Amino acid sequence: MKPHHRFALALTGAMLISSLPAGAASLTERYEALRTEQPKLALRDAAARLNVSEAELLAANGIGKTVTRLQEGDNVPREIMRRALDLGKVMALTRNENGILERTGVATHMKPQEEVTGLDADKEKEREARMRNIAGGYLGGEIDLRFTFKNWKYAFAVAQPGKDGAVSRSLQFFDASGNAVHKVYVKSDAGVAVFDKIVADFRNPVQSADLKVAAAPVKKAEKPDSAVDVKEFQLAWNEINDVHQFNRLLSEFGVTREQGLRLGPVDKVQRITPQAVRQLLEQAAKQQIDIMAFLGNDSAIQIYSGKINKVQEAGGYFNVLDPEFNLHLRDSAFVSGYIVKRAGVVNVEFYDKDGREVVSFFGVRSRENPVPQAWIDLTVALPKASANNQASQ
Repeated sequence: MKPHHRFALALTGAMLISSLPAGAASLTERYEALRTEQPKLALRDAAARLNVSEAELLAANGIGKTVTRLQEGDNVPREIMRRALDLGKVMALTRNENGILERTGVATHMKPQEEVTGLDADKEKEREARMRNIAGGYLGGEIDLRFTFKNWKYAFAVAQPGKDGAVSRSLQFFDASGNAVHKVYVKSDAGVAVFDKIVADFRNPVQSADLKVAAAPVKKAEKPDSAVDVKEFQLAWNEINDVHQFNRLLSEFGVTREQGLRLGPVDKVQRITPQAVRQLLEQAAKQQIDIMAFLGNDSAIQIYSGKINKVQEAGGYFNVLDPEFNLHLRDSAFVSGYIVKRAGVVNVEFYDKDGREVVSFFGVRSRENPVPQAWIDLTVALPKASANNQASQ
């Protein structure tokens, strides 16, 4: 399209939006005007432009047509995801502000577990919390997820024509602020009947687009570095014998995750450039190194394990574009990266300007190869942050 044509189209769209009376224009009308201006704009980005949440825009534009509002309640999201285990082949999508992970495959059911007795109070409490945040499966395998269901609020079933004309069916979940938590897309004919049954069983009797969306919670102020006993923190870090103990360490010292990395032992944390993520993915693909990618939000974390092949920049993201795995990273929004060593495990983490972790990578370990040397060598070669860059972070 010629530049003057693009300008004319954008101007027309802007005039359409501005011509709608502020008090009279419905959200649907405003959205349709915006789509005239930018027909390929994703729903999440359109919602941001219209100053509403994605859940509100989805409901306003689709309920009664392509969208069915599902029930709400403390246990409902867990039960829907439990039933979703029977959908067969799906594409599971988890995202945050600057990254998206999409994995196609079949989720595994959890094997029946024997009753556990004799645990002390703390371990029993941890076990109960862990059991509340699983839905009968999704632990390992092709669709590998960790849930925090207490943060899930709204659920919708969406059935609409896809780009190829076929009907796309999905279950879409949002938090109390209307932000996308997780989405599951049906990818097999056999899953259609299961999807329809889930919609029928969990259909909300009130098909209203009126959502009581809450304001995003105010982020808790980070404790000043000067208020942290750094020496004790570093000593405690060095005593970690399991990588999963790290979150407890952060909690005990009252520090955020990135703050903990900044204050960690110098031999355990090394800063790298934010755009080192490109070299990491390019070399993992070139050398065919098995990696693990963790990407999530406050409500769900999704994990990919395996090799990657096709990596490229497109659409403002740096991407992995494999048939069964897509990763989209807006690395222009990354402001810091770290190589981290904990309990003999080395991983790489990247953060945005608000100190939020966007994505984390590990080498795939096994009993036979607990410290994959190819992964270690890859991390060592990543470009380090300059002293000036470190001082400004």
